[in-house]
Amino acid sequence: MKHPALLACALVALAMSGADSVSAEAYPSRPVTVIVPFAAGGTTDVIARIVGEHMSRTLGQQLVVENVGGAGGTTGSTRAMRASPDGYTLVLGNMGTHAAAVALYPNLAYRPDTDFAPIGMVAGLPVLVTAKKDLPPRNLREFSAYAKANVDRLNMAHAGVGSITHVTCLLLNALIGVNPTMVPFNGAAPAVSALVGGQVDYMCNAVPDIVSQVQSGTLKVYATGTATRDPVLPNVPTANEAGLPQFQALAWNGLFAPEGTPKPVLDTLTSALDRALDDESTRARLIELGSEVPEKARRGQEQLANLVKSEVARWTPIIKAALVKPE
Repeated sequence: MKHPALLACALVALAMSGADSVSAEAYPSRPVTVIVPFAAGGTTDVIARIVGEHMSRTLGQQLVVENVGGAGGTTGSTRAMRASPDGYTLVLGNMGTHAAAVALYPNLAYRPDTDFAPIGMVAGLPVLVTAKKDLPPRNLREFSAYAKANVDRLNMAHAGVGSITHVTCLLLNALIGVNPTMVPFNGAAPAVSALVGGQVDYMCNAVPDIVSQVQSGTLKVYATGTATRDPVLPNVPTANEAGLPQFQALAWNGLFAPEGTPKPVLDTLTSALDRALDDESTRARLIELGSEVPEKARRGQEQLANLVKSEVARWTPIIKAALVKPE
């Protein structure tokens, strides 16, 4: 007959093991916060809400968007990195927060490639060169010449140092050879409002930020930084067609958890994201917005991890060559 004390210990261990199993299977047992590190109304915010709506149904718990803007998205990303790695705080990062920020912020509190657990790429974001409606140039070639001749009077808007709008326009400015006055805003939405209102002269925007303004004619658009024309804006030429083939700018959004988040939790989230991107209604809403839905080969944890590493390697020399320091 077994010793009563040993039997009791075995029963306790079995109970604890069972509790752990139930706890793991129960994820998520409460709402999940998705930090959007930019102001409400911008591209990242809208994409988070579209995809989060479907993921909420799959997971059986609400994905609650929390907007935490500041410092080009690094404030919200830092908060997410420091959150408990339990799957209940995520961040929808992008090319700026998880690639460009490395070169722009010497004292960046996190390392994008090691301090986050990738869940998957969410959307591709074609980038447009845009301008206020009454800016004289009619096309990209004329804009390049105009910018060189009037650089002392030009204002370029962006959504914060390290944001997509900032970094892609650094590339544009370097290719043209200009260094205009840069006007930062707390997010893409207020920057676009200033552009439409004529308070700033030009900026580089992800298509979802401005598709409605382009279609309504409230601002000018000169080119898209992608290899092919955007199906939502088929009349907008590519940068190659417009005479500046070096301007290649396709941004992206990716979903991340804090490093140390359990693999089963990550797998649950990756599966829910994949189902959302396969859903016809969700896909249609993302495409109508002007974003690209990543094909299967570009999704998943490993793919996003590789994308972060390659994007850090791509943008770091471009930013350092521009000799830009955080404002």
